[in-house]
Amino acid sequence: MCFGITDGNNWGCIYDNIMQIQDAYSKGHQLGSHTWTHPDMATLDWDELNNEMWLSEPYGSYNDLVIQVAGTRNQTLVTWDFDSGDSVGKTAEESMQLYDDLVSDHPNSILALNHEVYGQSNPMNHTVLPHAIQVLQQAGYQLVTLAECLNVQPYLLTGQPAADVSS
Repeated sequence: MCFGITDGNNWGCIYDNIMQIQDAYSKGHQLGSHTWTHPDMATLDWDELNNEMWLSEPYGSYNDLVIQVAGTRNQTLVTWDFDSGDSVGKTAEESMQLYDDLVSDHPNSILALNHEVYGQSNPMNHTVLPHAIQVLQQAGYQLVTLAECLNVQPYLLTGQPAADVSS
């Protein structure tokens, strides 16, 4: 699985989650930046875009300038084709039904958008994702990282966490 991480202070700072991020990485999950502040990318100018890093543009919003800036950074924009609805208030039951409906349509591939923004007690973390994994695997889908799906190298660079510059 791939986790797009909002690095700044959108729903908690990346520096407060280093252990969880390192744990996900050590288990083979692909990690990607989902911008520093979660802005609407299509509303930013060149300099503002260069201050954001991303794997998946917030709100699915981008324009030609966003594509240009991404290209100069050797980055690829990646947009989901299925939204579980968790960020817009869907209940766990509604999100699970969306997955059931999706699997019954059986598209060739699925790039799903899910969020873990509401803490450990969020039903998405303990109900919807296990359900999604189960129904997708039962339907014959192979769960892979984004890099595997796109047949690209997963990281432009890796290294130790940098100093907290969010303050």
